[in-house]
Amino acid sequence: MPLQNIRIVIVEDDNLIRDGFALLINSTYGYTIVNTYNNCEDAIKHLSDDSPDVVLMDIELPGMNGIEGIEKIKKLRPRTNIIVVTVYDNDALVFQALCAGAGGYLTKNMQPARLLEAIKDIQEGGAPMSTNIARMVVSSFQKNRNSPLTSRETEVLELLSKGKSYSTIADELFVDKETIRTHIKNIYWKLEVHSKAEAIEKALKNKLI
Repeated sequence: MPLQNIRIVIVEDDNLIRDGFALLINSTYGYTIVNTYNNCEDAIKHLSDDSPDVVLMDIELPGMNGIEGIEKIKKLRPRTNIIVVTVYDNDALVFQALCAGAGGYLTKNMQPARLLEAIKDIQEGGAPMSTNIARMVVSSFQKNRNSPLTSRETEVLELLSKGKSYSTIADELFVDKETIRTHIKNIYWKLEVHSKAEAIEKALKNKLI
């Protein structure tokens, strides 16, 4: 039985990566690139004409970011499957993307064949994820459900535990630095601690992160 031709749109602002993905996919039987874009705005504008089965979406893009783009595409074309393909693998962005409507999440250091497998997988009802992402999703379900922290405070504390700076965390969560400072003050207050080291130690001990 012949493989159904899968129509694919790529939204990626790195020309080299975008062209590489397009070349790989177009040279594979059963897969067709209908269009590529370096921003979400243009992809959304041509969504109806392109009628993609699958959209490969980067997160950090000029103008509208990939999370917003996913939400808008899913509202306009609920049946279109979206796979995030990004360098970012932190908990916050993974869950934002999945909540926005992404059906898969891959990191760019994957093997080329994995991308083709993921496209086929999502079309067949799967939820393709890089190994480290899948592990992260599983571990989130093993956390203490009685945590006093909000989901955003947990995200901030997890990023702090990985040695990320306030500025880096702010950039990754698409908020300003002062918002991160406020979250950290709330974390200290709720955990009854006075330093980052104490907060991380208590959170790990109590399986809050």
